[in-house]
Amino acid sequence: MHIISAVTLLALVSLFQGKDGPAFEIPRTTGLHWFKGNTHTHTTMSDGDSAPEEVARWYKEKGYRFLVLSDHNVFPDPATLSSLVDSSFQLIPGEELTSSFRKKPVHVNGLNIPHVLAPQIDTTLLGTIQKNVDEVRNVKGAPHINHPNFGWAIDQFTLLKVKNNNLLEIFNGHPLVHNVGGGGTPGLEEVWDFLLTSGMRIYGIAVDDAHHFKGEFGPARSNPGKGWVVVRARSLNAQEIIDNLEAGLFYASTGVDLEDVIVEPDRIEVRIRQRSNFKYRTEFIGAGGKVLSQSMENTAVYHRKGDEQYVRAKVFDSGGGVAWVQPVFIRKN
Repeated sequence: MHIISAVTLLALVSLFQGKDGPAFEIPRTTGLHWFKGNTHTHTTMSDGDSAPEEVARWYKEKGYRFLVLSDHNVFPDPATLSSLVDSSFQLIPGEELTSSFRKKPVHVNGLNIPHVLAPQIDTTLLGTIQKNVDEVRNVKGAPHINHPNFGWAIDQFTLLKVKNNNLLEIFNGHPLVHNVGGGGTPGLEEVWDFLLTSGMRIYGIAVDDAHHFKGEFGPARSNPGKGWVVVRARSLNAQEIIDNLEAGLFYASTGVDLEDVIVEPDRIEVRIRQRSNFKYRTEFIGAGGKVLSQSMENTAVYHRKGDEQYVRAKVFDSGGGVAWVQPVFIRKN
C-alpha cells in the first residue's frame, strides 16, 4: 500500500461532513498565495547549454518565483547564486538522480536536498526507483519521478508499487519524453488516473526539463517556459513551498493561469484568469479517467454527485494551453 506522507495528512483537513455522509476533503488555504515555479531544468553543470546564473536569471526575468536547478548527479549550490535571490525569487537546491535498469533510464528529482546524492541501482526496476526515492527521503528532501515514458522505461504497474513518493511528472517539455504515450503504452495522464483509481495519493506536476536556452525556441528543442507549477504558500520559504507541493496545494500548467481553486464539501470551483478573448473548457475527471462533467464557463463548477472516488479538473484554453488542478479526494464516514 502507498505510504501517505505526514505532510499530506497535515495539509488536508476535512472539517465538514455533510448530512448525507461523505464530502470533499477541504484543504487549508487561508493566508496562502500563489507562487509560480519550475522543479526540473538543466545547466552547463550537466547537459544544459547555459551556466547556472544564466538559467536562473532567465526564470527570474520571466516572472517565476522559485526554481530548482536539477542537473544530473551534481549539485548546483544555490549559495553560489545568492545575488539573484530576493523577496521575489527563491532558488531551491536540487538534483536529478540519474540511474538506469537494463539500459532503461530511471530519473528521480530530489527537491530541497542539502548536498549531492549518489544515484542508486538495484537488481529490479522497482528496486532501482525505490532506492533513489529513499535516497532523497533519507536527507529529508522531496522526490518526484521524472518522465516515465522516456525510453519507455517505467510502466504504471511498477509506479503503483513505489512507496513514499507523492509527485509524478504528467507533462515534461522535452521533445523525447512521450507524454501522450503511443503504440499501446498509455500517456502520463492515463497513468496518473490509473494510480489514483488504484488508491494512491499522488499529484501531477508539469516541468520544462529545459536544456536549450540559446538558439531557436521551438517544439523540437528542450526550451524553458513549456511547463510549470503554481504552488500555494504563505511565503517563498523553500521548505513550505516543497511541503505544500507534496500536499497537492498547487496546479500544473502549460499556459493557463488560474485565479483560484475553491473546494467546499459538495462543490469544486475553478476560477480561470481571463486572457484577452480566449475561451475555455474545463473537464472534471474522476476514477478511471472518466469525464464526469464539463463546463464552458469561467468560473467552472462541479457539484458532488455522491459516488466519486476523487475529482480533478483539467482546463483547456483556445490557444492550446492546459492547466491541471490536483485531485480532490472524498472524506468518508
